[in-house]
Amino acid sequence: MSEPRWIADEMVGRLARYLRFLGHDTEYARGLDDDEIARRAVAEGRRLLTRDRDLARRVPGAVLLTARDIQGQLRAVRAAAPSASFEVAFTRCTLCNALLAPWTPPASGPWPREVPRRGGGPDLLVYACVACGHLYWEGSHTARVRREVAAWLAAAE
Repeated sequence: MSEPRWIADEMVGRLARYLRFLGHDTEYARGLDDDEIARRAVAEGRRLLTRDRDLARRVPGAVLLTARDIQGQLRAVRAAAPSASFEVAFTRCTLCNALLAPWTPPASGPWPREVPRRGGGPDLLVYACVACGHLYWEGSHTARVRREVAAWLAAAE
């Protein structure tokens, strides 16, 4: 079964970011009106994630989120897509939703300031967004997100 494709309205922007951490193709419909969100959800075959009851009624397969907190929202998404993966994966940019690819450090010249040269060692895997160029690597932030997601989802079991 293929992974679901989501579109999240402005009410659940944080959820969109977390779903991208988990490798889910999640468009964040920032600045779009309800008509455009509904049209795009249907046209692109995306499941709508929203807290807006009226909008949810207009889009077949929409997931109406009743929780205000990220933990409850993530549990609701997992309930709506139980066969989808909910493990942190370096496959999507959390900023723009584009795919990530392995990054190769420059042969000469300075490294980007944000990429650690120490602590990760020579085996540090770095990924770059193919669209916006944002860089990602395993670090304390990734470990924290893994712990949070695991705890939030375990609390529902």
